[in-house]
Amino acid sequence: MLKVSGIIVHNAGMSRNLDIDLLRTFMAVADHGSMTAAANARYLTQSAVSQQIKRFEDMLGSTLFERNRRGLRLTPPGERLLTKARRILALNDDIWSEMTADALQGKVRLGLPYDLVSVITVPVLKAYAEAYPLVEVSLMCASSPELTTALDRREVDLVLLEEEVDSDQAEYSLVEQLVWIGARNGGAHLKTPLPVSMVAETCAFRPAVLSALGHQARPWRTVFENGNIEATMAMVRADLAITALLTSTVPADLRILTADDGLPDLPQFSIGLHIAKGSVASPVSEMAKYIRAGLTG
Repeated sequence: MLKVSGIIVHNAGMSRNLDIDLLRTFMAVADHGSMTAAANARYLTQSAVSQQIKRFEDMLGSTLFERNRRGLRLTPPGERLLTKARRILALNDDIWSEMTADALQGKVRLGLPYDLVSVITVPVLKAYAEAYPLVEVSLMCASSPELTTALDRREVDLVLLEEEVDSDQAEYSLVEQLVWIGARNGGAHLKTPLPVSMVAETCAFRPAVLSALGHQARPWRTVFENGNIEATMAMVRADLAITALLTSTVPADLRILTADDGLPDLPQFSIGLHIAKGSVASPVSEMAKYIRAGLTG
């Protein structure tokens, strides 16, 4: 190493190795556009992610991210690194899988309610797939009652169900408040009859919602119940209807409506983890561990 005029020049022959862990953190920030979201996906604190990115940038001598109004975006050097980083990690994981004698293999069939897909799919399933690349994961999306039937028929190995908190049949991982949501500055909640969209007629929240409206003697009409959450969210954003979701799943661009808006209170719901009877395969039990960790933080 030579120091000239305050500049430290390292020996060109010095070993230069990329840190796989730093590459994974870089990929997480690039994919999520946020340090906070990347931290959740990597099961790290936000400060740890920030420090890792700073260390990676110092190592490479390049700024990899810059801020804009929507969050973080890649710089030109970051864009060049992104494609190569994906290839390096894919090759790393392939080598690890092939060379590890006791690598976990098999299949996992997971069932999720429509509104929990985005909450669970990205952070939990991605982490699981990175840890166990030889396990085949399939996903079934349906309402909680439909998932219960699928579990009883052993069409899935484990499911997350949304249930009122007085049920005692599940291992509860999380309890949340069910809330009304509507468009920002919208007026759908003021209409009579009240336009309500519940995604599907079998939605687990539907009985609680209709019971609350019945106790308030509030006239209502259904707007959309066709099993498509994206269509329901579009109806709400267009101020054509309101709906009910768990607090953690409310999109940032929509507004939570309360009693001050003339709507009745809704009950708490739990997100319950259910595993099919007799399902003791290691891939299933490991998936259950990842889901518990993802829900409880």
